[in-house]
Formats: sequence, C-alpha cells, structure tokens
Amino acid sequence: MSIEARQAQPEISVVVVNWNRREDLRRCLESLARQTWRDFEVLVVDNASQDGSAEMVRKEFQGRPDLSVRLIRNETNRGYCAANNQGFAAANGRLVALLNNDAEAEPNFFAALRKAFEGAEDVGMAASKVLMYEDPSRIDKVGHLIFPDGQNRGRGAGELDRGQYDRQEECLWPDGCAAMYRKRMLDEIGGFDEDLFLYGDDAELGLRARLAGWRCVYVPEAVVRHKRGSSLGKDSLERIFWIERNRVLLAVKLFPWSLLWLNPFFFATRLLGALPAAAGDRGEMAHFPGFWNKVRLAWTVLRADAAALRMIPRMLRKRREVWSKAKLTPAEVRRLILENRIPVRALLGQSN
Repeated sequence: MSIEARQAQPEISVVVVNWNRREDLRRCLESLARQTWRDFEVLVVDNASQDGSAEMVRKEFQGRPDLSVRLIRNETNRGYCAANNQGFAAANGRLVALLNNDAEAEPNFFAALRKAFEGAEDVGMAASKVLMYEDPSRIDKVGHLIFPDGQNRGRGAGELDRGQYDRQEECLWPDGCAAMYRKRMLDEIGGFDEDLFLYGDDAELGLRARLAGWRCVYVPEAVVRHKRGSSLGKDSLERIFWIERNRVLLAVKLFPWSLLWLNPFFFATRLLGALPAAAGDRGEMAHFPGFWNKVRLAWTVLRADAAALRMIPRMLRKRREVWSKAKLTPAEVRRLILENRIPVRALLGQSN
C-alpha cells in the first residue's frame, strides 16, 4: 500500500479533544508519536481554546514525518460530546480511538487494542488499563462498573496495580479517556449523545452499544497514564452537576423499566450510604469539607435532578428509538447491569 493510500485510509483514527490544555495536549501528542503501530491518523478537535493550543499543534505537529495530524478548530466550546462526534465524522480509519488530552499512551497502546477486534466481529469496543498519572502504581480505571441508579465508576479505581487486572476479558464498556471503537459500530448506533455535553457520555455510548449487541474487551497490555479530574477539577460543583444530571438521563434513556422504576430506591440507598463518608470527609466528600460546602453540594444535586426532569420527555423519545433497535432483551440488559454492579462502599470511596 502506498504512503498516500495509508494516509487516505489508515487502520486507526485517534480523536483528541482539547480545551485550553496546551501543555497536556503536547505531551499527549508526543506519546502518540512514540507508538509502535504506525498506521494511524490523529484528529485534534480544539474547542475554541484561548491558550495557544491550536497554534502549537500547527507549529509543532502538523507536517511532522512521524505523525499525520489534522486540526479541527471550533469557534465556540461545543462540549466534549459534540467535539468527539466531529472527530468520528472526519475519521477515515476502520477503528477509532479516543485519547483525552490529559492522558499519555504507552508505546504499545494501539498495537494492543487493535488485536481485540481481530476475528471477533461482535466486539465493538476495547478498554485499556488506565493508571493514575501522579502515581502509576495505582489504577485509575480498567473498564467500567455501574450502580443501578445510573451512577458509574471505573473498575478497580484507586487500587494498587498488583496484576489483578492483567487478564484480557470482557468488561461493561471502556472509559472514554482511552478507548477504541469499531467505526462500523459508531456508524450503526451513532456517536455520543450531545445532550449530555460532558461526563457520563462514555457510559451512555457504551451501554447503548451493549443494547445493540456489541461486546467490549478489556486489554491490559494497552496502558495509559491519566490525570484524574482535570477537566473541571475534583472539587468543582459544576462537575457534580453534570455527573448527577447525566446519571438520571442515562437511566431514563437506556435502563429496562424493571430497573428504572426502582431508580429512586437505589438513589436513596446510595445517599444513605454516603452519610458516614460525609461525616468523616472521606471519598468524594473529601473534596467538599465542612457543613456549608455540603449544603452547596446538596443544592447542586437538587438543581441537577431538576434539570434532568425537564429533559425526560426528550430522553423518552430517544429511548423508544434505541429500544426499537435493541438486540438484547430487557431481562438481558437488567442482568448485564446487575452483574456489573459496583458495591455502594466502593462507589463512595472514590471520585469520578
């Protein structure tokens, strides 16, 4: 195959969305330049950064012999979901990888992930081993788990990496900070739900793909280091707003009715379980110390739930479309969710 043909239709397209994180973006792109698998293109989608990110990409990365980089620059911040969808639409590869701008991939990242799709036409997603950037001896995420109220968290988050997740196996869905998708699957089911804007987007896409009959494989040899919570910050009430609102929207759109009716019960169970953590400022609550910070946190959750309620009619319309094409039965989806249920104790002991 000629160089021109490889550039026109590479095996892998990797989408990197950026907003005002020039230095992180530079390190992310340099990690892609070190990949052992070379048949790929890079699509940088910049959401109107004001820190010189786009200029840096043009000056330092476009035209390099070791990277094929295209830059899509938005005039406004369109959000993570819409920006990734722009990258999906522009991708030429048979496989589409996502890599957050605050993540750095080890050299075997592409080579390992692409093998998950070989000879398995029902595999639509591949998850990587994501380690904490500040302490790579600890796991950030190795695929995902979900609580039956729609809240999701990374599998293994915060654990020491002792090799307990070093076996390739099926998992629920990949974390969007470092994932790979089959382009045919994205063309079939669509990309991210842009109504979510930020947070919970990879969970919605992953669960929607599972409903459509696609599987996800976790590949431990594909290693990434990720700066946790750097999009908005772990102590950001805005982050809590998006997480809580989108939890409700995901459940309304994708959960079988047998679980959806029980959503308030599961939500209350999680809140009751959070009381000891709140009293001791542990886990998520450590980012909101003191009485008034917790009042602000509770008010943010109420605002998020109110915002979600206003969007329920729209989500119900989307629900009808998704479930009309589902390959799994409601009972199979319920079993999938419950089999990948995260315990309340683990859920409260970590941050998103």
